[in-house]
Amino acid sequence: MRILVIGGSGFIGQHLVAKLAARGEAIYVPTRRLPHARELMVHPTVTILPADIHDDAALDGLVQGMDVVINLVGVLHSPRAKEPGRWGPAFDAAHVQLPARVAAACAKHAVKRLMHISALGAAANGSSEYLRSKAAGEAAIAEVAKQHPELCVTVFRPSVVFGPNDKFMNMFATLAKWFFVLPLAGSKSRLQPVYVDDVARAMINAMDQSGTCGQTYDLAGPQVYTLAELVGLAAKYSGYRRAVIDLPMGIGRMQAWFFECLPGEPLMSRDNLDSLKTDNVSQAPIDPILDVIATPLEAVVPTYLKPN
Repeated sequence: MRILVIGGSGFIGQHLVAKLAARGEAIYVPTRRLPHARELMVHPTVTILPADIHDDAALDGLVQGMDVVINLVGVLHSPRAKEPGRWGPAFDAAHVQLPARVAAACAKHAVKRLMHISALGAAANGSSEYLRSKAAGEAAIAEVAKQHPELCVTVFRPSVVFGPNDKFMNMFATLAKWFFVLPLAGSKSRLQPVYVDDVARAMINAMDQSGTCGQTYDLAGPQVYTLAELVGLAAKYSGYRRAVIDLPMGIGRMQAWFFECLPGEPLMSRDNLDSLKTDNVSQAPIDPILDVIATPLEAVVPTYLKPN
């Protein structure tokens, strides 16, 4: 099969592309920054395509002739929305407009299958701009699929994803190295982290089954943790046991606002804190049709968060 993986050079993408390449699939990964896709070049069946996926003509050319299109694009931060209940421009471009354009291009070129990564907790009335924009992206794809029933769409909603080079457990391990105490707003929020390899296997297994068309699947790990517990584990496995102190949300928002003012991508944003107002857990285990037994966090994280 010819498979286009949009966002293939990202964290989840690198694991998914490696598994698809091991099957001998012909994989195409578009990117505006070739150095970001360098690690994918070791796979002989992977073709890196310099392209701007936010350009309609470029996207049209990328999708044409593909059997499967996989959209993994997501961002964690955006300038804030000007209207209550909406979402910022970066969320709109990545989570709403791009999925709609990808789905339309798939329908135009008779692509058989579209697979899309959303987020656990995505909802039109979600507690954060991130969650609301993810829900709007799902709705945009559903509208295209309604008009083109021949397009087989499958949506995945992962919880926080962990694995080597993740930006979650690794971030807290780094903070534990430099700070003796970790003050944290939203520390009692509940999350159900899922292993990146489980996400990749679930997507590939779904791709092989027609029964997954038109379905949305939660992807969550086998255990629920509070954020404080996860931060404590990151500190422990990296060799820096630290106390986690719960911050009032008001102080946490001031801390997040300070991070937003610093150059570069913030460690934490006010919208991230808004996401923590909603427990990020699934009501059921991973659907048996995906043939994935969720991997415990404790079986994986100690292998990459090692004491220095």
